[in-house]
Amino acid sequence: MKSWAKGIAAELRDRSKAAGYELDKSNLRRDLRARAEDSRSRDPFYAFAFYPDGFDTALATLEVDLIHPDETVPHITLDWLAETFSADDFGAPDIVRTELPLGPAVRIRQNFAAKNPPTHGPGILLETLTYGILPTGSKGAVMLLVSWTVPGLTEEMEEATDSIAQTLTVEF
Repeated sequence: MKSWAKGIAAELRDRSKAAGYELDKSNLRRDLRARAEDSRSRDPFYAFAFYPDGFDTALATLEVDLIHPDETVPHITLDWLAETFSADDFGAPDIVRTELPLGPAVRIRQNFAAKNPPTHGPGILLETLTYGILPTGSKGAVMLLVSWTVPGLTEEMEEATDSIAQTLTVEF
């Protein structure tokens, strides 16, 4: 992971430099490694981090995972997805059923306390938008999770996530 983070940090630094921003490659490298390690702890099918030009930390993380029925959950439903993937850490989550091109879905908007809060000052709010989707013709579910900690981006991040959810496809 060290060599991967080093190479990607150099690419991000060079891209930002071409756009007129000077970034510290070591900060990028640390952030990349921390996000990759955090994502690995959940073992998603896909994981992405969004680094706009000029940012030495990711603005958002996007993860896609697959859930298959098993002995403990033989039939995955929207109700089960909503109950399993929501919490009321900072008030009740906003849960809405919707229909996507991929199939019926549940949209869960909620906030959590971010891991590793600063030792001094206020904690960090982790904002999330999760889609649990039951692809038509499948017994499993596709989970899309987008999270961000930068304040003031809620509307933009929700719009981007809603747009991404509309484009998801699966092949059997």
